[in-house]
Amino acid sequence: MMLEPAPQRAGDAPRTAREQGTPAPPPHPPPASGGSTRLPAPAADARLRTEREQWRRRRDLERQLHDGAALRISALTLQLGLFRHRAAEGGPELDVSIDGLQDELHAVLQELRDVAAQIYPPLLDEAGLGPALREVAGRLAAPVRVDAPADRFGPAAEGAAYFAVTGCLEAADPTAAGLHVVVRRDGADLVVEVAGVDLHHAAAMVVPVRRLGGTIDVAGGPDAGTITVRIPCE
Repeated sequence: MMLEPAPQRAGDAPRTAREQGTPAPPPHPPPASGGSTRLPAPAADARLRTEREQWRRRRDLERQLHDGAALRISALTLQLGLFRHRAAEGGPELDVSIDGLQDELHAVLQELRDVAAQIYPPLLDEAGLGPALREVAGRLAAPVRVDAPADRFGPAAEGAAYFAVTGCLEAADPTAAGLHVVVRRDGADLVVEVAGVDLHHAAAMVVPVRRLGGTIDVAGGPDAGTITVRIPCE
């Protein structure tokens, strides 16, 4: 026997859907199958952790410059002063000393290049996002295909996209197959799609992208899928 709800009397409070015998609608409709889900903005504590991590990285870079390249340059300056007094003597010992000095100079230059690449890669500045991402893909264990036009998108958008995407690729499983990066322009936006990666890596990309008014969407899963970065560009 099916029970009918009792009639509502005048003055009674409106019945809820449960009291009326009808199922209440879900508070949020589930995402459509095969669709994409936009990641929410990070919580305040997550933003604070990220900001602190950024300052720690800057501090580490400063220490790397001071304790590495700067100390080497100081030592080379002292050696040059000694060479000035020994130049008149000449001989094999001077040649050996000069060779050692040149080796030290090469080491200093390499350290400076490494630091510069962490701040803003020279290739990204000179050639753009496509060549810079291809360079990163070339040194990874997992094969990565990069499709990108020769367009330029402005230093801010290119920088944010570069560090977000490279961080994701470098954290990917070295045995992963089918990693594919597509760079394109969509109106006033730079769009970068990273396919075949663990979607959990998208969380680390949210803050730097949102600082420029961008968005991140994820599709697929539950693990491997596609992360789409969209950043307003120049």
